[in-house]
Amino acid sequence: MAKKKLSRIDLQQMKDKGETAVWITAYDFWTAQFAEQAEMDMILVGDSLGMCVYGYAGTVPVTMDQCIYHSEAVRRGAPKTFVIGDMPFLSYQVSVPDAVRNAGRFFKEAEVDAIKLEGGQRVIEQIKAIADAGMLVMGHIGLTPQSSGQLGGFKAQGRTAETAMELISDAVAIEKAGAFALLVEAVPPEVNKIIRDRLSIPVYGIGAGVHADGQVMICSDVLGIFQAFTPKFVKKYEDLGQKTVDAFRNYADDARKGVFPADEHTYKMVEGEWEKLTALLEKK
Repeated sequence: MAKKKLSRIDLQQMKDKGETAVWITAYDFWTAQFAEQAEMDMILVGDSLGMCVYGYAGTVPVTMDQCIYHSEAVRRGAPKTFVIGDMPFLSYQVSVPDAVRNAGRFFKEAEVDAIKLEGGQRVIEQIKAIADAGMLVMGHIGLTPQSSGQLGGFKAQGRTAETAMELISDAVAIEKAGAFALLVEAVPPEVNKIIRDRLSIPVYGIGAGVHADGQVMICSDVLGIFQAFTPKFVKKYEDLGQKTVDAFRNYADDARKGVFPADEHTYKMVEGEWEKLTALLEKK
């Protein structure tokens, strides 16, 4: 049976039935293809591409054009998967009209199904305006990489009663503003459970424990490719980083030894043409 692309209604029904939605980040055509073949429910084209693709120290340098470019590639690779575009730093914080305009670019140019943006109370007007313009918006609270400087670095959030209450208040406000879903990052599981139980919309987690309506992971972490650092909440399901190094090294060794390319890796002249070529060369 062919894969059916999920809709907002499908995702809501999964929460209502207690079914876990599973999604992953992807930044290019081939990763998106594999994610769709693996029947991921959703794909996030995260601004984490700044670190995973471009080698930046964080997500702040990522531009709208970069996010659109990668979202277009992911959509081509996964036409039957729900794709979420990630709003980069300063694409929505400056003004509400900017937020709506930039969100619209994702839908018009990359044909995403939704966009995601970071922040709580301070981005409520942006969430409401984008939703009122007819676009699906996902909120993102907890560890929000774009504002990691204010948070004191890439650290878990909501570990005290006071900060947990702030997250709960943010979550409620985000739902009221019209978000169709919420992503909670790097918070204690008991806090995420409260948020999930209080909200009627799906609450997804990354580093937020099992009490979530779904889980998301960075593709580079799942595959063991990203080597700069490994967050506590990451489980590496493969070590493709080392396997890639080994494959490159084996190729280089074969080429240097002259055993690659072998006969089976080369093209043959049409029968009889070598003799014709030899004869032509002798006439020169």
